[in-house]
Amino acid sequence: MTSSRCRLLLAAATTLALTGAGAGAAHADPPPDAPEQIDNGDFSAGVSPWFSYGTGALAVTGGRLCTTVPGGLANPWDAGIGQDGVPLVAGAEYTLGFAVSATPGAAVKAVLQLGSAPYTTYAAVDATATDTAQRVEQTFTVPDDNPGAQLIFQVGGAAETQTVCLDDVSLRGGEPPEPYEPDTGPRVRINQVGYLPGGPKNATVVTEATEPLPWQLRSAAGTVLASGTTTARGVDAASGQNVHTADFSGYRTPGSGLTLTVDGETSHPFDISGTLYDRLRADSLQFFYAQRSGIAIDGHLIGDEYARPAGHLGVAPNQGDTTVPCQPGVCDYSLDVRGGWYDAGDHGKYVVNGGIATYQLLNTFERTRTAVTAGGGAGLADGTLRVPERGNGVPDILDEARWELEFLLRMQVPAGKPLAGMVHHKIHDRNWTGLPLAPHDDPQPRELHPPSTAATLNLAATAAQCARLYAPYDAAFAARCATAAATAYTAAKAHPAVYASPSDSTGGGAYDDTTVTDEFYWAAVELYLSTGAQAYLTDLTASPHHAGDVFTPQGFGWQGTAALGRLDLATVPNGLPAAELTRIRASVTAAADAYLAELRGQAYGLPMPGDETSYFWGANSNIINNAVVLATAFDLTRDAAYRDGAVQAMDYIFGRNALNISYVTGWGEHAAQNQHSRIFGHQLDPNLPRPPAGSLAGGANAALQDPFAARLLAGCKPMFCYVDDINSYATNEVAINWNSALAWIASFLADQRDAGAVPTTTCAVRYTNHGTWHGGTGFTAQLTVRNTGATTVNGWTVRFAFTGDQRVREAWLAKVTQSGATVTARNESHNARIGPGGTVTFGFNATTGGGANPNPGLVTVNGVPCTLS
Repeated sequence: MTSSRCRLLLAAATTLALTGAGAGAAHADPPPDAPEQIDNGDFSAGVSPWFSYGTGALAVTGGRLCTTVPGGLANPWDAGIGQDGVPLVAGAEYTLGFAVSATPGAAVKAVLQLGSAPYTTYAAVDATATDTAQRVEQTFTVPDDNPGAQLIFQVGGAAETQTVCLDDVSLRGGEPPEPYEPDTGPRVRINQVGYLPGGPKNATVVTEATEPLPWQLRSAAGTVLASGTTTARGVDAASGQNVHTADFSGYRTPGSGLTLTVDGETSHPFDISGTLYDRLRADSLQFFYAQRSGIAIDGHLIGDEYARPAGHLGVAPNQGDTTVPCQPGVCDYSLDVRGGWYDAGDHGKYVVNGGIATYQLLNTFERTRTAVTAGGGAGLADGTLRVPERGNGVPDILDEARWELEFLLRMQVPAGKPLAGMVHHKIHDRNWTGLPLAPHDDPQPRELHPPSTAATLNLAATAAQCARLYAPYDAAFAARCATAAATAYTAAKAHPAVYASPSDSTGGGAYDDTTVTDEFYWAAVELYLSTGAQAYLTDLTASPHHAGDVFTPQGFGWQGTAALGRLDLATVPNGLPAAELTRIRASVTAAADAYLAELRGQAYGLPMPGDETSYFWGANSNIINNAVVLATAFDLTRDAAYRDGAVQAMDYIFGRNALNISYVTGWGEHAAQNQHSRIFGHQLDPNLPRPPAGSLAGGANAALQDPFAARLLAGCKPMFCYVDDINSYATNEVAINWNSALAWIASFLADQRDAGAVPTTTCAVRYTNHGTWHGGTGFTAQLTVRNTGATTVNGWTVRFAFTGDQRVREAWLAKVTQSGATVTARNESHNARIGPGGTVTFGFNATTGGGANPNPGLVTVNGVPCTLS
């Protein structure tokens, strides 16, 4: 938030100078050129990075930072205004100065301190503030080093309500920061996790050489396993480095502790294995459990260090989320909006970010019904993840997604109220809080923010997904989702241009979005896929996004969701005409072709352009989302080039980058571990944990929107615009919509096993739906399987999945069982053999609730996908 600057410090303002109080004795004033350690102390850039607690909203008024402080607080520290990340050097002299006023008048105390327990005080300044601004200065010596101290103005304790204003806050002194030189390790950059045996294996080498260089792949014992020469690639635009690439894809033997040596440098060790990513699937999803609101986190599931009480259940000092009012003037009711996931490094919960994150978890599960390498969902089944609901007969990933879905449903405006059926955009603290802060310790009041069309359509889309995916497991919940989705979509059509305010960013992110045609398209697609209703088909085909290019070079995200609809139309069985479905799928493969071309043109092998505009807040998730498109193209076509592109794209995330860092905690020899988070604040408080393994950092961001990164990384080349420090929220935050992208691709990677040759199809299936009966409550279908191979099939198992609540009642000519939506048919003794060119037929009756009932999109025989006719 920005504000025009108007200097209002009165000429008659009093200046009080204090020396040496509250700290070590001062030796002299800091020199005139001493560095400034406070960011935005004149508030010319708005409120950020200042936060408050126990006060009203912060606002810049007349060039000063002002807030209202309630009277009657017991202690001065019960309300405060502060800034984190203030660097201090032991033994250095500093001058802290500020102008302060309070109406009608109150004591104010400025404290420079350790930002977490035991809150050691380095210096303290007491002032008596009146309605006339006075300037206060104090010079002192700091006793301890602290790269991330906290400045707090304690403003509580007055009997009467106060309006407190600050201006020209300054802390001069210390030493200019040393020029930042990241530790980039060996000049040979590889995927530090490793490579799949049959997959691509590439490395990038930073070197001054302009001619090809010899490379050697060595075992852990030092034995040379393979050798070759590099390809000179010139200067990489994103990093500014002269680089070569090495391709050792021809080596396919599994092993551990391997290294690559080029130009006298040896890489970090890595593995070659078909099981590399098995645990990443669970690790990336455990992040969501650790981010849950409204439930005690069980340390037995994800580690004792992560155990904590439930946050935001109305237990003091929490002031939410069981009865949350709206911001003043927004509504006249309160809602129970407990549950859901904390969005990122703060304690806010945002529908538009929760929407895409929920979509990606649900889509990760839905892919198990449509992609042959997903193995029918065994890797995501009940009991595979670290969630408290495991063992309930429901796939664990659906249990995790439901935690957010229940929250999204609670955010809907109740019937009978203005904008009924719309969805509140977000709920978060009234004011920003400092780091670290456990959810159950958050003292801030919580507020509902106005409904928005974007949030409403996010609920419509994800609740529509819910309606079909949960139907086999909890019919009542699926029906509740279906009703909410239809209601939300109708409300959004009635209010198509209600936008979140870009200035509503006190206490939480704005998440503003004034283009919602993409959300309308996505929601219409999901409702059509679940219901088959003509009205939704009409809307989606009328959307400009239906025939438009929805895949951009920089990937999709929460502000651009049309790609979600396109991907689901391409993969989820539906009733589109064959020619239309072919066109939809061709748009996915065309986008994948473009990403492959970009990947091959980038020396670091990522499917993202190399200009600075392609390195933005959270860009790691967009890189992964481009890999998701590549993976989907492989699922659709079985063309291994797309699979290899998706696999190679992840090399960048796991260490093949200019900084030689894996952006996923716990994965790689040199991995991020200090992501910006109030919950995982180990860097600031050693008693707190680091982010759990499998947490994705936002990544290099050339815009450097946070003051810590801006000061440290000024002038950085785009790929170098990252620092693994908790104070850098613009480059190093965690977020649910970033980890959902990681979870999707992690599941895909785990499914690829050795990434060997794609098996040839040796069967063809005709699925025939003979129509409904009993008033549309059931139908009869049959499958005819043809052996198109050269050898006899002796014993067969056919598998396919329904899209919703369909349930086989009885079958003939096969032994048929059903688990969830997946149907398994095994031969009878008399029809086990299918000779080359021969066929076998079986049929069944099934019940259905009347939603969409398309033919299956994937049928396998003995695990091999068949051609559908």
